[in-house]
Amino acid sequence: MATKTAARRRTEAKVEYDAFMAACKSRQLLDRLTDKWVTLVISALSERDMRYSELSRRVAGVSQKMLTQTLRNLERDGLVTRTVTATVPVTVDYALTDLGGSLHTVVQHLKDWAEDNMDDVLAAREAHDRRTA
Repeated sequence: MATKTAARRRTEAKVEYDAFMAACKSRQLLDRLTDKWVTLVISALSERDMRYSELSRRVAGVSQKMLTQTLRNLERDGLVTRTVTATVPVTVDYALTDLGGSLHTVVQHLKDWAEDNMDDVLAAREAHDRRTA
């Protein structure tokens, strides 16, 4: 078996994580990261560490099931830590990891863009609806 050069290994690894490929693992990650609840939970936790109930109040409209699922997935992906403190009742705090913090920079730009451009998007929707009605 021939030995691969470092450049060839890097090239193959890059192809392996090409999100345009149907079976790419990075596509699965992109799917998770573009979920609205993920975006909002990451943004909320960038403000400070929070307990479940605080997150639930901060991210208005998220169901208990979706918040729990989102937090579990973020913890599994290494973006959020879950710290349990033995108190009465038990205290559970959620925080961004360094990896989650690096994602927050990207998420914050997306969130800011959405908030800053909402009026233009609404106007475009209205114009489109008038043209197609």
